[in-house]
Amino acid sequence: MTTTIPADWADQARAHDRSGTINVEAFDALRTDGTTKALVPVEFGGLGVSHAEMGAMLQSIARFDPATAVTLSMHAHLLAAQVWRHHRGLDASATFRKVVDESAVLISTGASDWVGSNGQARRVDGGYRVSARKAPASGCEVGTILATSFRWDDAPEGPQVLHCSVPLTAPGVSIDLTWDTLGQRATGSHTVVLDDVFVPDAAISLARPADQWHAVWNTVLGAALPLIMSAYLGIADAAVEAAKATVAGRTEQHVLQLLGEMLNAHTTAADVIAAMFVDAEDLHFDNTDQIASRMLSRKTVASNAVIETVRLAIEATGGSGYTRASDLERLYRDAHGSLFHPLGRAKQTTFSGRVAQGLSPIG
Repeated sequence: MTTTIPADWADQARAHDRSGTINVEAFDALRTDGTTKALVPVEFGGLGVSHAEMGAMLQSIARFDPATAVTLSMHAHLLAAQVWRHHRGLDASATFRKVVDESAVLISTGASDWVGSNGQARRVDGGYRVSARKAPASGCEVGTILATSFRWDDAPEGPQVLHCSVPLTAPGVSIDLTWDTLGQRATGSHTVVLDDVFVPDAAISLARPADQWHAVWNTVLGAALPLIMSAYLGIADAAVEAAKATVAGRTEQHVLQLLGEMLNAHTTAADVIAAMFVDAEDLHFDNTDQIASRMLSRKTVASNAVIETVRLAIEATGGSGYTRASDLERLYRDAHGSLFHPLGRAKQTTFSGRVAQGLSPIG
């Protein structure tokens, strides 16, 4: 499957970057052409694309619209985690039905929640009352279901984190338009505010000890990071094409050298991300700490290589690539968003060092 790319999509991306607004029309198109349900197995009404095929779709979209691709990767990685569960014989049919029958778009708060989570959960009859501010929540303006978690500090067994889904139309849910950043300005990664929202027991997918590593994160990292970084690889693709077009016909030694260095960085990024998909085994991987560590390590290497690709593209083109009239300026800003998906370099190297020593990934 290939995603339909409107002829003016790149122009739309430029306009939405300038205004700092999400491209709602692009997401309407992605729902219509089936991209949002692409990962759902065929037997549940989806298109049954592979993990790597979904990555290729995100990469293709990012060549024209990086922000939409990165936002879509948030939905796609949540869906990929459900496909992983399905492969393990666990029931993921409810999520599949919502994505297929209701064109649901899933919104993640995992980057900010991480292991400790935030907010407050209070036990009531039939469920919980929850309050929190969740940010960033990429795509929340076009989403339908919030995949999130809350701290339940008063749990009988000690503080717990409750993972759950919350409809973005639920009473007490609102969006605070807080997203104003250097790059990825059109992802609409605003703050979702939950004010005394009722979450029924049936919506709780996992209860785990707070502030302790849990294997669920190994699943999330294995499913998510190859897809997220595929979107960033598309940014590097676009930068390479822009640089080659700008310097076409030039043969000065320094230009040729810079092009070669740019291609080395681009090849590194592509190869490392391809290795992530190999490790993920089309969402059949074992969710071990070791798999998570390798995914995170490759994410750091790929992120550095993507940013270096775009930097060298700007250097190769000279001053023109530094101007806002050039797509390279926006691509360079957008590429830096890769630094802020879990985990940042310093946290990742500590994580990997702990795993190498047979310790829990977090201390």
